[in-house]
Amino acid sequence: NRRKKKDDSNLENPSIPNPFPELCCSPFASVLSASLLPKATSRKKQVIKVYSEDDTSRALEVPSDVTARDVCQLLILKNHYVDDHSWTLFEQLTHTGLGRAIEDHELVMEVQSNWVMEEETKLYFRKNYAKYEFFKNPLSFFPDHMISFPSETNAALSHSAILQMFLSSSTYPEIHGYLHAKEQGKKSWKKLYFLLRRSGLYFSTKGTSKEPRHLQFFCEFSNSDMYMSLTGKKISGAPTNYGFCFKPNKSGGSRDLKQLCADDEQSRTCWMTAIRLLKYGMQLYQNYMQPYQGRSGCSPLNITPMRSISENSLVAMDFSGHRSRIIENPTEALSVAVEEGLAWRRRGCLRLNSHGSPIAMSNMGMSIHRSQSWFHHKISREEAQRLILQHGLVDGVFLVRDSQSNPKTFVLSLSHGLKIKHFQIVPLEDDGKLFYTLDDGHTRFTDLIQLVEFYQLNKGVLPCKLKHYCARIAL
Repeated sequence: NRRKKKDDSNLENPSIPNPFPELCCSPFASVLSASLLPKATSRKKQVIKVYSEDDTSRALEVPSDVTARDVCQLLILKNHYVDDHSWTLFEQLTHTGLGRAIEDHELVMEVQSNWVMEEETKLYFRKNYAKYEFFKNPLSFFPDHMISFPSETNAALSHSAILQMFLSSSTYPEIHGYLHAKEQGKKSWKKLYFLLRRSGLYFSTKGTSKEPRHLQFFCEFSNSDMYMSLTGKKISGAPTNYGFCFKPNKSGGSRDLKQLCADDEQSRTCWMTAIRLLKYGMQLYQNYMQPYQGRSGCSPLNITPMRSISENSLVAMDFSGHRSRIIENPTEALSVAVEEGLAWRRRGCLRLNSHGSPIAMSNMGMSIHRSQSWFHHKISREEAQRLILQHGLVDGVFLVRDSQSNPKTFVLSLSHGLKIKHFQIVPLEDDGKLFYTLDDGHTRFTDLIQLVEFYQLNKGVLPCKLKHYCARIAL
């Protein structure tokens, strides 16, 4: 009887531990928790899946009102990445070949609520160096032949004045130019003269006429999102590779897309940047300024070009004397780099490999670059261009890859002036030693690491310095 009473009391006691805890565990016990996000016990949590460039993925348990910036911050902290304010969450539609950078302030759950079952859609975590580049250098984003200011405005404007006009609700400039538009329900494309105004996007039914009776409404942006074409002409049959489109938030599929394409990258960048500014306005500027809040010199619209973390950290220095000094002369910087590189390699040769024999100098020099984040082994020219485009067409975005046409050489792919250029890195043998060069042997490097580090510090024969590398991160 005593045992029976004891058992009955145990049934009523809620403090007895569960003998089968594995049956009550959350199915997402192994996913990342949202403990790094702001605490909110009353907020409902959901699980999202985020992919990286190498298609590894990670599940995150996050609050239902989490923003894209919050998700990026969580992944940065969990993976111990450097936060240089360029990490971005991307939405990619696999079947239609479309993608867009989700704005920092957008709610991730709202984005996912607009997904349709027929379309395979993924969230990607990657760098986007061009996300706020127009705040630093707007003149390069809005060419004179595509922008018209109000008649009372002077022709010469500073870049901060241009931004103030874009962010103002009353003085928004007009963007105009030719675009190819896909006719609704047809496979054909038609070249039309378009105008972007505060009320939306219009095209002219009579040449370049801007008279109201000749303007036909094409699209407004409050209930749709703008995507970039990632596949060029392949899926949509567009006349050029510079496509973009508008997809209604509650779309039934690709039939509701309003597709456009420009004649060149500068034109597409101008249209897409202007539409972002028109749709989000001052919110974009607040997103841009948020990491710098509280710093001196960051007053509203007192915008000065900011150097990246990677650029600030690359300074040629001489430590051979009693005091260190910065080397200003590029020629001296190269000679010091060569000496340091050779000394490092001499020390490396004294190390033993797993078989107990010294590491061969030639083998180490030929394969040392494979461990670098900027090196991409055996990718095509098209894949390299796609990677750079996804990271943003900012001057200095680059990667190094194997050459497909010549297996013994390498290629430096570099973004400059909204174009992607390719430079062949040629191996050169002299007096039994192997060197690499970009300029027919005038400047020689013992390996690719030394070459990249030199051109990060010096422009040399390149149109600009190497600033940001494209990397396939893993989650």
